[in-house]
Amino acid sequence: MATRTTLGLTSVIAAGLLAGCGGSDDPPEDLNLKPSYLGTIQKATYDGVSNDLLTAGLGRAGLQAAAPAFADPANPTIAELRRNAIHSNYRALVDPSTNGGFGTLYGPNIDNAGNATLGEGKIAGDEYIAYADDGTGQVNVTLMVQIPAGFDKANPCIVTATSSGSRGVYGAIGTAGDWGLKQNCAVAYSDKGSGMGFHNLQSNTINMMNGERANAVAAGKNSSFTANLTAAELAAFNAATPNRFAIKQAHSQQNSEKDWGKYTLQAVEFAFYALNEKFGDVARNGTSRLNTITPAKTLVIASSASNGGGAAILAAEQDTKGLIDGVAVSEPVTEVALNPALTIKRGNTTVSRAGLGLYDTITIGNLYQACAALSSSLTASPLLAAVSPTLAANRCASLKAKNLLTSTTLAAQADESLQKLREAGYESDSDLLHASHFGTYQILAPFYANMYGKFSVKDNLCGYSFAPVTATGALTTLTATQEAQLFAAANGTPSGGLGLINNNSIGGPIGDSFSVSPSTNVADYNIDGAICLRNLATGTDVTTGQPLTGQALINSQRVRAGMAEVLRSGNLRGKPAIIVHGRNDALIPVNHNSRAYFTANKAAEGAASKLSYIEITNANHFDAFLGFPGYDTRLIPIHRYHIQAMNMMYAHLKAGAALPPSQVVRTVPRGGTAGAAPAITAANVPPIQAAPIATNQITFANNTTTIPE
Repeated sequence: MATRTTLGLTSVIAAGLLAGCGGSDDPPEDLNLKPSYLGTIQKATYDGVSNDLLTAGLGRAGLQAAAPAFADPANPTIAELRRNAIHSNYRALVDPSTNGGFGTLYGPNIDNAGNATLGEGKIAGDEYIAYADDGTGQVNVTLMVQIPAGFDKANPCIVTATSSGSRGVYGAIGTAGDWGLKQNCAVAYSDKGSGMGFHNLQSNTINMMNGERANAVAAGKNSSFTANLTAAELAAFNAATPNRFAIKQAHSQQNSEKDWGKYTLQAVEFAFYALNEKFGDVARNGTSRLNTITPAKTLVIASSASNGGGAAILAAEQDTKGLIDGVAVSEPVTEVALNPALTIKRGNTTVSRAGLGLYDTITIGNLYQACAALSSSLTASPLLAAVSPTLAANRCASLKAKNLLTSTTLAAQADESLQKLREAGYESDSDLLHASHFGTYQILAPFYANMYGKFSVKDNLCGYSFAPVTATGALTTLTATQEAQLFAAANGTPSGGLGLINNNSIGGPIGDSFSVSPSTNVADYNIDGAICLRNLATGTDVTTGQPLTGQALINSQRVRAGMAEVLRSGNLRGKPAIIVHGRNDALIPVNHNSRAYFTANKAAEGAASKLSYIEITNANHFDAFLGFPGYDTRLIPIHRYHIQAMNMMYAHLKAGAALPPSQVVRTVPRGGTAGAAPAITAANVPPIQAAPIATNQITFANNTTTIPE
């Protein structure tokens, strides 16, 4: 069972004296005082039987099974929303199939040593949740702290679990959250300012922190996200473009990525506060608690995967107060501008491009992936059917017509598009994954353009908007049930029934994949929109090479300013760190992220660097894809190595164990028949080596990182 309270908590008056000191830039000197940026804190206690921190009472079997039903689907309870959010988020980051390793290599029943000792994996404890805000109600980052019942105040530890992707506050529960709770650490979560902020502009309804839907006006500052529109602007927008949604990460007009590190550090501060509220020694006056659990006494590991891993790295770079002791992350987005004097080699071959930002990568992929999927060398691509052959062929022809390809036959255009991706820094190991990733890039390109440029939903940047769509691309409305369940079903991007709309399509607004481009008069996956988005990154018209002018130039300047805001320094302040990344990653390519960050860090910190980079062969970004035919036979779960990296970092910080040298880990695909690969075993996923052989060592010397072939 669960008991839930709203906390005034101690020392509220004293906390009020800290006004203006909010944020990780100046955390409270007394960690038993409520940080001024935190709003009302809600606390729930879970018994570990009927409900719990890690599985919401579902246990291993329940997480592996289909999503549980709601008693009243159109009116889900807060507890049901939490339960289903944990179910969907846990499964979103791992392969939930038994043959893929769930329940044998990882999962709630597997302890951090890799043994099936934990039964159903339910973990009792307390859960604290609150908004972090600047007083305007426009920020409202959701922070959460989970304290397992086994937490040892004499041996305190905290693990950060900032959400991956654009997910809500439970977005990293299956990765860093899982490891931290099993280690009896407090887990500090943050949705990093993205999360479940869905504003239905037509009905003016929004999400609350706990997932409930409410009227935006009635919710006021308690809304997770309400678009910054006057009543007149809202009415005009709805009249011109009905049934649209504003989504927090895209339309908050704050470029939340620049603050992912800050929000991660705030989650750590929240954890210290909650721990001292629970375990702190009572002072003489009996009204406040001493800082029993302090940074000096507490082991803190910044962790997570993907965007959450990038947030952990950024937090370590920005940590001026000594809150973080070490970093262990998987496939992080790093956003580092690599000095041209630095080089990356794979074997004896110099990487053509490295250190491009996320938006650059997305917009290049969005241009070329669909056409590249038709290459004769990629006929074995898993999920090849995700790309329409007709629309992809039209995209190839449109790329040629726009001077973005030179080849004259479809076959040659597809091969040329694939070569464009390789020249842009994608490894050939990613070739077979482009078909399955195009749809993701198609959505993320306008999503991130809006975020970086801090555009309002009313701007309809490059002609894009977000709305509910049917299976044939027609605009529709969400049912009451769909909208009520957004918190549990969506992932922070257009999802849960929402899709990407091309407002400029011939014939009127329609789902982007079904649209007809005005400049070509064909359905080609909206080449006009893709070019507009790419132009924002370059400041030029990519079809002519000429500089942009007028509003297009202004829009590009805004986006490029946002891209510059999120760059990392590469300086981890001497903190020990382990990064694991899959060589086959087609979403967050290694050359632009972990390889580039490792290189920048070694250049920035020199001999003081304590960063180990572990590159995993036959591993991609989406472990959740490993159950699909063709993925199952070719790729192994990178989550296995995230767990090992966490174990190694803990051993380093706790017992002084040496960090592993940077290395390539050579895994063994499961093979077999696509869709029926044999069960994975430990032999498929050999461990990170304490002393790798020379031919597997990753090195940095003479301004060059060398990755073994």
